[in-house]
Amino acid sequence: MAGVIGTQVMTQVGFIVRDVEATKKKFAEFFGVDVPPHFDGGRYEVTGTVVDGKPAPDANCLMAFFDVGPNMQLELIQPNGVKSTWQDFLDQHGEGIHHIAFGIKGMDEKIIACENFGMKCVQRGKYGDGGGEYAYMDAGSDLKCLIELLESYK
Repeated sequence: MAGVIGTQVMTQVGFIVRDVEATKKKFAEFFGVDVPPHFDGGRYEVTGTVVDGKPAPDANCLMAFFDVGPNMQLELIQPNGVKSTWQDFLDQHGEGIHHIAFGIKGMDEKIIACENFGMKCVQRGKYGDGGGEYAYMDAGSDLKCLIELLESYK
């Protein structure tokens, strides 16, 4: 196994934005591709979002995705103004790179490994109508960003 989470392969870079519609148009123009649709982050009944260890039924966002290479995505996230790691980032830092993500297997085990490395799980939930799970690990003091763990159930 390689490193703390067993992989060195990044699958996504996530940006926090104030206006997903305007930003996705600019990225599409930059990449020379069609403007992708954007999606709501999902209903709490499906996502079960937890922020700082507490249920966060109103935390949500709009998201748009660009495939920018083999197994690599650029994600744009517009928070909805409710406490979440997305909104906290926007309030504290403004727009910019929020996280780098890695596809993993064994979410609970990987969260523990990250915690043992000095990270803290600041947000966790399901995505894709329950087709997978994510966890944001705060590695800001050491790695200068959040690490997102992504586990697909498919």
